[in-house]
Amino acid sequence: MIKRDLYIKQLCDFIDKPFIKVITGIRRSGKSAILMLLRDEILTKGVAEENIIYINFESFQFSEIDEASKLYEFIRSNIKNKNRYYILLDEIQTVALWEKAVNSFLVDFNVDVYITGSNSKLLSSELSTFLAGRYIEIHVFTLSFAEHIVFREKSAGVKVVDIHDEFERFLRLGGFPSLHTGDYSFETAYKAVYDIYSSAILRDTVQRHNIRDVELLERVVRYVFDNTGNRFSAKNVADYFKSQQRRIDLNTVYNYLNALESAFIIYRVPRYDIKGKEILKTSEKYYLGDQSLLYSVMGYRDRQISGILENIVMLELKRRGYNVFTGRSDNREIDFIAETKEKRIYVQVAYKIAEQATFDREFSPLLEVRDHYPKYVVTMDDLWHDNIEGIKHKHIADFLLMEEF
Repeated sequence: MIKRDLYIKQLCDFIDKPFIKVITGIRRSGKSAILMLLRDEILTKGVAEENIIYINFESFQFSEIDEASKLYEFIRSNIKNKNRYYILLDEIQTVALWEKAVNSFLVDFNVDVYITGSNSKLLSSELSTFLAGRYIEIHVFTLSFAEHIVFREKSAGVKVVDIHDEFERFLRLGGFPSLHTGDYSFETAYKAVYDIYSSAILRDTVQRHNIRDVELLERVVRYVFDNTGNRFSAKNVADYFKSQQRRIDLNTVYNYLNALESAFIIYRVPRYDIKGKEILKTSEKYYLGDQSLLYSVMGYRDRQISGILENIVMLELKRRGYNVFTGRSDNREIDFIAETKEKRIYVQVAYKIAEQATFDREFSPLLEVRDHYPKYVVTMDDLWHDNIEGIKHKHIADFLLMEEF
């Protein structure tokens, strides 16, 4: 297995710390592999193999452990000595009331607990009640462009020479790790991603949220996918369906969007008013958990390139721990304002700057922001990368590979 240092380092920082480590992410983003890599890290610290209990709840071997009391009994019966045990539970959301069992582990045994799940309801109010202040979340995304290059070189044996050309492959292939372990055609890759999407829709959305009208949900999905990077609201969705002679109420739209978010199929990015310094409650943007989801459902479309590039940048910002917003300054839009406790950056994303109108649209909003934080215009231009009054113009491949923004 290829080590994904970003997540292993975060987990290693919390080994033997008194927190439950909750690893979340869309299906097939690599959570199980990361859990096994963590197991290897724990073994290097001198822990005996018998003191590590690993359960993958998607394996038929453990199918009978379907509720909290059975899970508790299984763990209790496998604790044989007084040394610390390391409990690794993969896709735990299949176990009813699992949080009660996990809470009891902390009370009754000398254990360090790690769990994964493909639904953000893992961190629901019920979990917070049982484990308030006792867990930390580590969110796993699909591969970054930098990880894509590592996988290409180590798994496929391909030496990447031109990162701009390689980015175009990443743009089309997406970041699900399993697609980077062999030489797949785009058509074959999209079929594999569609299976991942179908599983996430069925198991983490429809079944989890008891959605009855699956056909209507899939229509909403297509609307969201078709508007990647565009501002819209639940009302826009309802109005669109009304124009198609199909009624859907606002609460249903909100419920569907929330269900898709909870399965990490989409991410909601709120709007931020720069001058008013407040988060706006209307016209958010929605982005996908991976760009390949769009291709698998609707096919690859060149006309959506700007939204896809935005999607890739948004995911990279989130990977690096930024809180991400879209920005508004008067009537001008800034694609992303990304913040941590220590810093802030502004990012505009476009396909290419081929004419003056595009230049004005991308650079002017950033020129109006008078602060000292870094500002970037990110495109796929190969011809020029001049800085304009401190605003850095970067090819998206170079931007994604920067050590720090």
